[in-house]
Amino acid sequence: MALNERILIIGGGLSGLTVAYLLSKGGIRATVLEASSRLGGRIQTIKGGRQTPLELGATWFSDMHPNLLSLIDELGLKKYPQFSKGISLFQTKSFEPPQKFFVPEAETPSYRLAGGTQMLIDTLAQKLPDDVILPDTKATMVMETESGILVGTADGRSMHAGKVIVCIPPQLAAEHLAFSPGLPDALDAVLPTVQTWMAGAVKFTLEYDRPFWREEGYSGMLYSHAGIITEMYDHTNFEETKFGFTGFLNGGAASYSSEVRKEFVLRQLQDLLGAEALQPVAYFDKVWTDEFILAGNQVIRRPHQNNGHPLLQQSYMDGRLFFAGTETATGFPGYMEGAVIAARSVVSRLLF
Repeated sequence: MALNERILIIGGGLSGLTVAYLLSKGGIRATVLEASSRLGGRIQTIKGGRQTPLELGATWFSDMHPNLLSLIDELGLKKYPQFSKGISLFQTKSFEPPQKFFVPEAETPSYRLAGGTQMLIDTLAQKLPDDVILPDTKATMVMETESGILVGTADGRSMHAGKVIVCIPPQLAAEHLAFSPGLPDALDAVLPTVQTWMAGAVKFTLEYDRPFWREEGYSGMLYSHAGIITEMYDHTNFEETKFGFTGFLNGGAASYSSEVRKEFVLRQLQDLLGAEALQPVAYFDKVWTDEFILAGNQVIRRPHQNNGHPLLQQSYMDGRLFFAGTETATGFPGYMEGAVIAARSVVSRLLF
């Protein structure tokens, strides 16, 4: 490709920022358009009252994710194993005591990032020139012209590019981007049916002054068919100086207010772990259905529906338009590993 061609990346999540970073290593400058005021997409780490890194989005990875691990190492970030030592709980019925079990040390443990998963996003962004990331810039139109592609934004701007890489969820692209000329009928039919991983999930985090559960011999791991919490894990930081939980709530919890969700969460934990659970420093949760991840209601009949579809591996508009969000990946689509795989794939096609 011509090194002087402008490249626009639509989406400032892990895939989009990794594309920009990999291109920059090859001496190619790309501009990232992010509709939200924050970077990261489905990665979102917030800080609690004691500055505990608390994950509202993507959290875990493993040795099965070599592309992500390689990027983490290259960026100088640290991983550490998810804590699982002690008694874990499985709650089948609200009116019966929970089952207690121990999780054996895994040969392939789940890892977390020291400082929070947001460190991955922040470090990638820091590796790029200051003026190449444009937050609060929502792309709305992708039009092929004689000289390249014109991208229109919600605030009325127009940007010309030689190449455009769409790194937002395909379903979102189908709803929010007007393509001119229209995409091929087969692709147009597929895009709305690509499941956006994590869409609709309800994640929560709790911060505590001390790890009272560890002191009582509990791992902090909980699986439940009976309460609002369906999964929960110890969320102590890398240095083991800040403490909490993170996990998922059942889908019906999305219809409650955050205050009601908190009430049900604390009541469930009180029953399982004792009165100290009622005194968190902070509680946060997030329903992953906002405008930056989902448009309308997806009709999904199976997990990862149409993720990695062959039509998402092709280029369009005379080789100028590409799709490279995590759902396009041929391996681990929807996950952080998939985001890095998709980024590497599109960059290799651009450079060679």
